[in-house]
Amino acid sequence: MIRFENVGLRYGMGAEVLRDLSFEIAPRSFQFLTGPSGAGKSTLLRLLFMSLKPTRGLIQIFDRDVATLPRTELPALRRRIGVVFQDFRLLDHLTTFENVALPLRVLGRDEASYRADVIELLKWVGLGDRVQALPPILSGGEKQRAAIARALIGQPEILLADEPTGNVDPPLAKRLLRLFIELNKLGTSVVIATHDIGLMNQFDARRLVLHEGRLSIYE
Repeated sequence: MIRFENVGLRYGMGAEVLRDLSFEIAPRSFQFLTGPSGAGKSTLLRLLFMSLKPTRGLIQIFDRDVATLPRTELPALRRRIGVVFQDFRLLDHLTTFENVALPLRVLGRDEASYRADVIELLKWVGLGDRVQALPPILSGGEKQRAAIARALIGQPEILLADEPTGNVDPPLAKRLLRLFIELNKLGTSVVIATHDIGLMNQFDARRLVLHEGRLSIYE
């Protein structure tokens, strides 16, 4: 599904921030991506989402070589990937419901075909009473949960989540982890970037550990 071979990345003329990364993400797999702050976790997620290109090495996503992929084909590939960024990227003029439903609206789906699914998902992430709220009045934790729901609504083949439990309390973090596990059981590959050791210890999964730009893998 995803394959990295000897991948390196540098910004401008500086030193490589990621170097010699070789690993695979298999269909239906679950992995934590961890390491100290500044180790390159968010940068690696951007490579996985194809919003960055490597300086060297091979990245294949859905059997396509990212380096030679025409820009016109990027949107269709990205739609197969759900992403939760640290800055949420919610649209302030849309309600919570509309933000979560946006990926389906973009595909031309009629609201009647997805309304019940969106509301059910919002209830599951604890936002059942915030369906019509606008992002500016949501707390940081509520925005986090809305962003997670938006990433999940399209039933992606891969979910990339950057510190998805960073703004929520431990009970909700546990609940969100259960949601990711259930999604994985339904067939979605999951990559969760986190430095929360307590969260990782709740579920026995592969760990990708970044340190000073290099990756160690613990199966």
